[in-house]
Amino acid sequence: MSDWTIWLIGTGILVIAELFTGTFYLLMIALGLCAGALAALLGASGPLQTLAAAAVGVAATLVLRRSRFGRAARGEAANDPNMNLDIGQRVSVPQWQGRRARVMYRGALWDVELRPGASDHPGDFRIVEVHGNRLVVAEA
Repeated sequence: MSDWTIWLIGTGILVIAELFTGTFYLLMIALGLCAGALAALLGASGPLQTLAAAAVGVAATLVLRRSRFGRAARGEAANDPNMNLDIGQRVSVPQWQGRRARVMYRGALWDVELRPGASDHPGDFRIVEVHGNRLVVAEA
């Protein structure tokens, strides 16, 4: 079996393993193995093939790490709709009392507070943050 075939088999194994992990890092290493296969196909020696695979794999991993796909989103649960399903929902406020109100939401009474800059008129509002049992709302 030729060198380039071995490199491509390794690439295939990493791509299959990537399907089970859900990150892009194994794909970046697989790109490095493809570079090793290309170097082997061009007739490079074993150490040069390994060097090409390592250089491309490390470079691709660093590029991924610096991209938006490689960084975990750091946010607070209070205003993250992925962590709190109430974010983005609508709530009806019949009356305000000093930028605060009590409303019925999901079958329970909740304290509601206006986000800075929003006007305190009665009507429908959108939930933008949740702090304990207090909903922070903005105009819908």
